[in-house]
Amino acid sequence: MDPASLIGLVLVLVGVFVGAMMKHVDPISLFTVPAAFLVVIVASIGAAMMSNTMSDSKQLLTFIMKAMKGNKEPDTAGTIDQVVSFAERARREGLLALEEDLDKIEDPFFKRGLQLAIDGGDPDAVSEVMESEIKAMQDRHKVGAKFMMSIGIFSPTFGIIGAVFGLIATMANLDDPSKLGQGIAAAFVATFWGVFMANGLFLPWSNKLTAMSAKEVAYKRLIVEGVLAIQGGANPRMLDDMLRATLPPKLRTSAEERKSA
Repeated sequence: MDPASLIGLVLVLVGVFVGAMMKHVDPISLFTVPAAFLVVIVASIGAAMMSNTMSDSKQLLTFIMKAMKGNKEPDTAGTIDQVVSFAERARREGLLALEEDLDKIEDPFFKRGLQLAIDGGDPDAVSEVMESEIKAMQDRHKVGAKFMMSIGIFSPTFGIIGAVFGLIATMANLDDPSKLGQGIAAAFVATFWGVFMANGLFLPWSNKLTAMSAKEVAYKRLIVEGVLAIQGGANPRMLDDMLRATLPPKLRTSAEERKSA
């Protein structure tokens, strides 16, 4: 479980429900209107399914779990060290000498790209193949983020619809003033759940999936630059400086110290 997702969810729940109690609203009362859940949750997911394909809709739980679990952070500094060492060997012994080092590469994307370069592919063709794989990955990632965003967009509107239903039912009992307060309060429960689902769950999950995708794309593009530089016989020191410039200062320093050691 990604700590940021877990801590963020706890803060959302504490902020909302403890805040409700401080305003003298019993949080349990928010769970006692089943119609609110039906209108908001079921209808919002249904509308999101209508906006996507069935194959995408089946992955709803997968999208949620992926957003909560997060991705393992890639060892960017280690990959840069590996790229630079390959560049040094390629300059000394030729590109074909790197074929012996392919088994040392754990990242399948890096391994495929370097194999294409070793096989003598045209640099433009190698770049096009690797960028096509990145583009396909981005398209897959967008599906989950879009699905989460769809639910986040629809749920407040269905919350308003639920409130309207509650107010209609309340207006039907105008002859009994004792029921008006309770009826109006129950009507706004649906609005609460619509806004809470959007801003407390699904829109943050959508943003998380988008951020995770952006990080993975940046990492893979760094690999593309490294492979093309190795193929082009780039100066290892210049390549090291160029790739290491993409690291945050803290990681950049630790990587340099590790290299010196």
